[in-house]
Amino acid sequence: MTLTIRPATPQDVALILRFVRELAEFEREPDAVKATEESLSYALFNERSAEAVIAEQEGKPMGFALFFHNFSTWTGRKGLYLEDLYVTPEARGSGVGTALLRHLAGIALDRACARFEWAVLDWNTPAIDFYTAMGADSLDEWRIRRVTGDALVKLAGRG
Repeated sequence: MTLTIRPATPQDVALILRFVRELAEFEREPDAVKATEESLSYALFNERSAEAVIAEQEGKPMGFALFFHNFSTWTGRKGLYLEDLYVTPEARGSGVGTALLRHLAGIALDRACARFEWAVLDWNTPAIDFYTAMGADSLDEWRIRRVTGDALVKLAGRG
């Protein structure tokens, strides 16, 4: 069976949201998804703040990746940041994840990106092992920091 990876279209928004919800369930945060079809559609196809690709086998969706550009002041160049990579349970271990990562690495090279980065949960050993096997380095000395909700409002001096 042939695996294809194609850019997402507006007709894929419901599928993408379904995959996001399945990923959140897998990551033990099923109630954390606040995205809607409308917000995803706007971000991907109006605002264009992110992009997505869909992996299909014989026309059946097997997974997706959502990504956007970041910037490195150290390299003076943009990078590609992988926000989400999801492969359906029945397709895991069949090469879909590898194909998605290779596809995004190609996009990064084609766009002259200095880096291709993503985060992985520390308990997700299968993903960590997979990424290590793909040549990804672990930046253990770096810690992700996040400000959301009321803390964001307070930090901005608006609350």
